[in-house]
Amino acid sequence: MRAEDEAEYAELVAASFHRLHRMAYAVCGDGSLAEDAVQAALVSAYRTWPRVRDAASSEAYLRKMVVNQLLSWRRRKSWRTSDLGRQGEPIRASHEDQVIEHHRVWSAVGLLPPRQRAVIVLRYYEGMTEAEISELLGVRPGTVKSQASAAMAHLRATLTETEPDPPVIVPAVDHQKGAR
Repeated sequence: MRAEDEAEYAELVAASFHRLHRMAYAVCGDGSLAEDAVQAALVSAYRTWPRVRDAASSEAYLRKMVVNQLLSWRRRKSWRTSDLGRQGEPIRASHEDQVIEHHRVWSAVGLLPPRQRAVIVLRYYEGMTEAEISELLGVRPGTVKSQASAAMAHLRATLTETEPDPPVIVPAVDHQKGAR
């Protein structure tokens, strides 16, 4: 690879790595797997740099490579699905309702099948249109709509049937007063 191509590639990696990793994590629910997918896509992009460089949007091309990598790994029998949200009760370090709700929603998203999870993440986390998702995943727009509809129905059912218990508020005890 030429020096200027190396510089362009390094610039793209530096500018997009964290966004790609966050997106991959949201799709698969596993930080290590997300990092592996991004790294695999970056290696592939390095090998085929002229094609990536000449794409209308190099970062969009990389995003598609990462999602395809995750979905291709999912098809393998050795794939182990993430238990995001199945590990027991959510950790409630804070009584903030937003924190609890955030955890509940992401736990429910983690329970979705991989393609539905990808559609939800790309639509609501990445802000992509149905047409962009359709192009990225290589499916028809109707498939994106049906996957999103099924995912939203599943999320509604999951989130309404698992209403969280209200946080237990324990009054502070003044140990100095109680010691008398």
